[in-house]
Amino acid sequence: MVEYEIVNKEELRIVKATLNGDTVRAESGALHYMIGNIEMVTKAPSVGGFLKSVVSSEDIFRPTYTGTGEVFFGPPTFGEYHILELNGNSMVLDQGAYICSDEGIEVGIMRNKGVKSMFFGGEGIWQTTVSGTGKVVYYSDGPIEEITLENETLTVDGNFAVARDASLKYETKLLGKGLLSKMAGGEGFVNVISGTGKVYLSPIPSRFNNLISRQVSDTVGGMIPFLNQG
Repeated sequence: MVEYEIVNKEELRIVKATLNGDTVRAESGALHYMIGNIEMVTKAPSVGGFLKSVVSSEDIFRPTYTGTGEVFFGPPTFGEYHILELNGNSMVLDQGAYICSDEGIEVGIMRNKGVKSMFFGGEGIWQTTVSGTGKVVYYSDGPIEEITLENETLTVDGNFAVARDASLKYETKLLGKGLLSKMAGGEGFVNVISGTGKVYLSPIPSRFNNLISRQVSDTVGGMIPFLNQG
């Protein structure tokens, strides 16, 4: 069985997968480096999977790593990596959140049909599905808050809902009733999740992301007088 560990060095985090004759599947481009006797294999997707990849711009060429040794997945980040265990159930991950998983986990792509085609040209929003029994590693910008819904409705602004049970109903729509409320409310599109199940939110970015944002803002702000001189 693959052993996963979130390694934290100088506040930068990376995923370590220890293999003992095991296989781990990962998102294309997630490999940082590996140590040991490990073979990487990338299989061609089905025709249907390839067409979904073209439409959604999601990369479905997810390589597997088999052997004995250690595989490190990244990139190194100030954000957060999380280990999620599935027991025969299915979950939906936000686009870009999937990092790696056990070989027995089936990884796919789905389109959220709740998105109104009049605004998105019928494309919808594509997300990653994971199902089966085993462990999944996913990414979020900050710490995770687990919310359990009991036949309830959760309205989320932005892409803070990083993961959710696949059984939950999901819809993206404009907040507010009436044209004036939708235009003047200031909130725009929200994600509405309803039913019974778990939702994993990342509503607060890590303090390091905030720090970097402030530093960038201060740097750019300091350059404005200089730029104005030109």
